[in-house]
Amino acid sequence: MSIVIQVENLTKVYGKGETAVTALDHVNLSVSAGEFVAVMGPSGCGKSTLLHLIGGLDRPTAGQVFIEGQLLNNLSDEVLTRLRRQKIGFVFQFYNLIPVLNATENAALPLLLDGTKPDKAKARAQEWLQRVGLGDRLHSYPDQLSGGQQQRVAIARALVAEPQLILADEPTGNLDSHAADEVATLLRQIANEWGRAVVMVTHAPHIASYADRILFLKDGAIVNETRPEPGHADPAGLEASEVQ
Repeated sequence: MSIVIQVENLTKVYGKGETAVTALDHVNLSVSAGEFVAVMGPSGCGKSTLLHLIGGLDRPTAGQVFIEGQLLNNLSDEVLTRLRRQKIGFVFQFYNLIPVLNATENAALPLLLDGTKPDKAKARAQEWLQRVGLGDRLHSYPDQLSGGQQQRVAIARALVAEPQLILADEPTGNLDSHAADEVATLLRQIANEWGRAVVMVTHAPHIASYADRILFLKDGAIVNETRPEPGHADPAGLEASEVQ
């Protein structure tokens, strides 16, 4: 499988001098197409910082990020924005759907912003909504959908431009256990069946157990890595207090 993400000595420091805080400390990571990686660790360990740097939402203090072989560090804001729109799909905890747009219109938005003709964007959006199990809710508005359904619209929106990378930041954090399992299953399908690279930040061991590989961050560094056994609710034998 081809490597989608290559991260080399990635470091992020906020502030200067005595007040400087190292959020990420010389992290090295590669993720291939078709691989589902979960990132866990205590609050403030650098999980979201890592995701933001990989996604080009923030710039590193040192180190390099490559997406499909392209170095992000030196790209202009304009080029970086275009790359994010075309090569990376983002999924967030609170869905970020636009209330006045229906499911099809929300899912089509990245294509429309990229200049795709409306009819083609609509058709592609509806195709992905059907693939994520919302073929009967194409014209529903966010307030007519459950939390799990709204997150699936957000996932369809993340996939609509056919990116090779999906970045998910606590995608089940606002869902009940049943909907959370459905979303985690869908993310696994995106990787294992549809061949995308998926990187998910989560605090929930049970949700992390859906991944192929789990990375544990502490104080900005990767301190452990494990491959969970399928169906194991607590993949690393962690106590809840260790991962909150």
